[in-house]
Amino acid sequence: MDEASLERAVVVITGVMASGKSTVAQLLAERLPRAVHVRGDVFRRMVVSGQRERVPGGDEEAAEQLRLRYRATAATADLYAAAGWTAIVQDVVLGEHLEPYLAAIGTRPLYLVVLAPSADAVARREAGRAKSGYGSWTVGGLDHVLRDRTPRLGLWVDSSDQSPEETVDAVMGGLAEALVAG
Repeated sequence: MDEASLERAVVVITGVMASGKSTVAQLLAERLPRAVHVRGDVFRRMVVSGQRERVPGGDEEAAEQLRLRYRATAATADLYAAAGWTAIVQDVVLGEHLEPYLAAIGTRPLYLVVLAPSADAVARREAGRAKSGYGSWTVGGLDHVLRDRTPRLGLWVDSSDQSPEETVDAVMGGLAEALVAG
């Protein structure tokens, strides 16, 4: 498979915070002739008041806000794909949220890429970032959700020792495995 198979498609890139989702999604979109980068975090930042932080064992309101964000990114991806764009969506979608999230996306073909660098690699990346994504979560705690509670769907890439460009190469080379629908 090649970039032509990504025309009018949706590619979901997920993983823990500091796994490289934003960078890889941007680079992948830049390689394609007609692509958009849908950033899930943008929808979280749109909430001006009343936002509930998603924390381990958090409340139902926080979970509903997360599901709303997922529906917004899925709908946005579908809108762009219907208009002839390839939508590269990146967000932290793990555990029990992954399958309902993928089901909310109607576009076919639908690809899933799970960035799964080691917890040590993520901790190093997080330490080197200007922003901190972990707050109430720990790297180990979220890594546990990724590895032990997230369905093994799509293409899983251990990008621990890869540059972002090498990870995009791995994604392009693994499109057949990444295809989850259509």
